[in-house]
Amino acid sequence: MAQALQRVVVRAPGKINLSLGVGPVDDRGYHALATVFQAVDLYETITATRAEALTLEMTSEVAGEVPLDASNLALRAAELLREECALGEGAALHIHKQVPIAGGMGGGSADAAAVLVALDRLWGLDLGAERLRHLGARLGADVPFAMLGHTALGRGNGGDLTTVLTHGEWTWLLAVPGGHLSTPAVFRRFDEIVAQTGRVPSSHPGVDERQLQALSSGNIALLADTLHNDLQAAAFALHPGLEPVVEEAERLGAPAALVSGSGPTVAVLVEDEAQARSLAAGLRHASLVETCLVARGSAPGASVLEEE
Repeated sequence: MAQALQRVVVRAPGKINLSLGVGPVDDRGYHALATVFQAVDLYETITATRAEALTLEMTSEVAGEVPLDASNLALRAAELLREECALGEGAALHIHKQVPIAGGMGGGSADAAAVLVALDRLWGLDLGAERLRHLGARLGADVPFAMLGHTALGRGNGGDLTTVLTHGEWTWLLAVPGGHLSTPAVFRRFDEIVAQTGRVPSSHPGVDERQLQALSSGNIALLADTLHNDLQAAAFALHPGLEPVVEEAERLGAPAALVSGSGPTVAVLVEDEAQARSLAAGLRHASLVETCLVARGSAPGASVLEEE
C-alpha cells in the first residue's frame, strides 16, 4: 500500500458523444453500443478528506437537483471501493459541479470516476488505473471514459475503450433546453421506433471511419458531416423542445448540432468561441434554451489536483 493521505482533490470531465450507434436489445435488456466519446473542459471536482464516516456534500454552478443519498454515484463508488478492498475507512466527500445535471453529459459518471481516483489515493490503496477503470465499469459505461478522458472509441456497453488521436482543439456550444430525459426511457423509445419501422439494427454497430479521420486531421467540416446519434429520434419524440434547438442552431450557421447521448443537452459544433457566443444569443432570443455553455475538447481525464 502507498502512504495514506489526509486530503485529496481530483477533477474529472464531462463528455459528449460525437457518434452513437445502438444495436438491438439483448435478453438482459442491454444494447450493444459503438460511440466516440469526447471529454470537454466542464469538470466535476471532488474533495475527499479523511473522516470517520462516509458523507457527501455538493455545491453546483448548474441548475437542478442531485440526490445526496446512497443512490448517488459518488457514494456508490466509495462503497464499491470499500467492499472490493474490505475496508471500513470513511471520508468526507464534497462535489463541485460544472457539468449539466441529467443532461446526457456524464456528470454523475465523472463524480464516480473522481471518487475512485481520490479514495485510492486518500486510503493508500494504489490499485492502479486499469483496476480502477474495471471497478468504474461496474458503476456505468461512462465511468471508465471519465478516467481516461480526451477522445475515445467505446464499444460493447461503451466501457471497452480505445484512444482516438485528435488534432487541434474542438469548440462546442452546449445548449441545455431544460427538462429531463431518463436514459432507460430513451432506449425504450428507441426500441419502439425500431419495431414500428421494421428496421433491424446491426448487432455489431460501428463508427464512421471518416469521423476518426476528421478528428485526427482537425477537419471541422468532415466532423460536422459525421456527427450521428441513433438515439436522437427517440429523444426528439420524448422531449419536443430538442428538435427546434438542433434546427435553429444549424439555421444560425453552426456546422452541425446533435443530441448528446440520451440528452437532453444539444452539442453544437462551432468554429470558435465567437461563433459559440453568437449562436447562444440566437438560441436565447428564440427562447429555446435555459442555459448555454461553451466548452472545449478534448479534455484530460480524471486527475489529481491537490493532495496532502
